[in-house]
Amino acid sequence: MSRLIYVMLLIVLGLTSGCGLNSLPTFDEQVKSSWSQVENQYQRRADLIPNLVATVKGYAAQEKDTLLAVTQARAKVGSMQVDPELINNPAKLQQFEQAQSQLSGALSRLMVVVEKYPDLKSNQNFLALQSQLEGTENRISVARRDYIGAIERYNTEMRTYPGKLWHSWLYSELKPRDAYYAATTENAEQAPQVNF
Repeated sequence: MSRLIYVMLLIVLGLTSGCGLNSLPTFDEQVKSSWSQVENQYQRRADLIPNLVATVKGYAAQEKDTLLAVTQARAKVGSMQVDPELINNPAKLQQFEQAQSQLSGALSRLMVVVEKYPDLKSNQNFLALQSQLEGTENRISVARRDYIGAIERYNTEMRTYPGKLWHSWLYSELKPRDAYYAATTENAEQAPQVNF
């Protein structure tokens, strides 16, 4: 009799181990982790900007407005309160993304300034910083893509079986996540004009 109980217990454990019981909490943690990577890359960019601006200032003092816009956009991003609850508040997340978008726009204008000053382009310090900044922008893009994928997996699991059952029975406190929408700047679809 006791052997039959052990066999039944093993069968039940075997059936429930592959049924997705822990998928929702796992996917929820992946969403949080993915967002942390997005924030990490934004912080990396914010840390690079003062060095880039200082280097550019030395070579292109006449482009003060552009440098001021970059500095102000970075300050706005730096002043925003970022905490783990940011991804649970769509309005705050949109504000954060708009500030990041403004910073991206200011950096695009700065790169146009670079095209105007050949001496600046050939400066080794600037080239290294520019390369780091471009790499960071690519990392931000990848981190956003991963975050979007994590939200998709999480929401899909919550809305399909057996995840839908586990959600209603065990994880009802977990809520679907809003899709990620990047804040866009005006005329973002148009390439910036470079005039010599």
